[in-house]
Amino acid sequence: MKLRTALIAVISFVICTTTFTDAKTAKKAQETANISDLSKFNDQLVKVTNSAIPTVVSISAQKKAGSSRDSKRIPMPFPVPKEAKALGSGVIIDKRGYIVTNNHVVKNTKSITITLFDKRTFPCALIGSDPATDIAVIKISGTVPQDLPVAVMANSDTLKVGEIAIAIGNPFGFGHTVTMGIISATGREGFGLADYEYYIQTDAAINPGNSGGALININGKLIGINTAIFSRNGGYMGIGFAIPSNMVKQVVDELINKGKVTRGWLGVYIQNITPEIAKNFKFEGRKGVLVADIMKDSPAKRAQIEIGDIIISVNGIEVSDINQLRRYVASLKPGSTAKVKIFRAGQELERDVLIAELPSQVQGPEEKMEEVDTIGMRVGDITEENAYKFRITDTTGVIVLEIQEQSPAYEAGMMAGDIIKEIENTPVENVDRYNKLLKQYEKKETLLLLVKRGGVHKFVVIKKQ
Repeated sequence: MKLRTALIAVISFVICTTTFTDAKTAKKAQETANISDLSKFNDQLVKVTNSAIPTVVSISAQKKAGSSRDSKRIPMPFPVPKEAKALGSGVIIDKRGYIVTNNHVVKNTKSITITLFDKRTFPCALIGSDPATDIAVIKISGTVPQDLPVAVMANSDTLKVGEIAIAIGNPFGFGHTVTMGIISATGREGFGLADYEYYIQTDAAINPGNSGGALININGKLIGINTAIFSRNGGYMGIGFAIPSNMVKQVVDELINKGKVTRGWLGVYIQNITPEIAKNFKFEGRKGVLVADIMKDSPAKRAQIEIGDIIISVNGIEVSDINQLRRYVASLKPGSTAKVKIFRAGQELERDVLIAELPSQVQGPEEKMEEVDTIGMRVGDITEENAYKFRITDTTGVIVLEIQEQSPAYEAGMMAGDIIKEIENTPVENVDRYNKLLKQYEKKETLLLLVKRGGVHKFVVIKKQ
């Protein structure tokens, strides 16, 4: 009996010892595997960043003295400051020396210089810009080096929240800098940074100077062009935005081939459907946009689309909101026919609309715009783009695009987005009429303007001195 008990004890000890040893061995093996996985991940990061860094360039752009800024930027002091230098980033997309960057980096510049990762510098020329998406294309002037590395674009439509994102750029002029995070969200819009927004949001650190730089995935492919940050202090706060590579590719191809971007146009003023609107129009659908007004001589007008119609789909693609409709219509080729399904008075109808070209304020690489006038304002005609940007439905008058500080207009309380309806009790139909009236009354010390702001009319007196 004692021998049996002893044998059982020995066997139990052996089993326990073996189990403990096996567990310890398994734990050690798991730790080794984890370290191995981390090492592989680390090696992959090093590999893709080392491959992508040379495709990113640092940009130094000499701004023109007195260059105008648009209403979405901080107004320029009045009088005009001296020349300034802009720092940013760009991504090489073609062996021929084409580089994509942000429009706001190279806008209104008289000279552009890029610096490669190996410190070589080259002058560049502006090929084309698209303020509507804040994308621009520049090209190395003269002889292009044969060893230029080129970024490979990924399909940004397949991006998923949580994917690793790596940002490369020239923050604060420090040169090629790499940061890492994840894709925080996709399809971000409505910030007023550009007319067509559908941003990738990332928490990879992006700072001033990163504009125009690369956002790449774990495979080293370009998924976006870094363009903006959300910040209360001017620095990184964990939220950055990039233009998706698919949008970049479409715009870049047109800028290189045609020098401008051609977009489709319906010619309607639209607004999103709220529960109250749906109830009043007896509309039971969950998606769609309401036609608030129609521009004269527009494709929508010719197709007999009416005020109060609810656009449900275009070419079978369901309309979710005004931004989605604008982006999709803009992607259509002028001259093509689109099947637009509408809801009207309880019925669904279909209209064939001959898409026209969106009237553009951009011709070639330079923006076609009015100069700042003698009272400190830059104004424009009410186009579909301006109407959308400032959320207005007026079709006559001129819209204030920019106010310069310390100018007569600024001191009188004028604001970007104001609609000027009259000057000295004379109707203002468009920019040409506005300029003629300014000339007519140039010797007057004060000007009486009828202005519409937020749907309300008010008179404003501008003192020229």
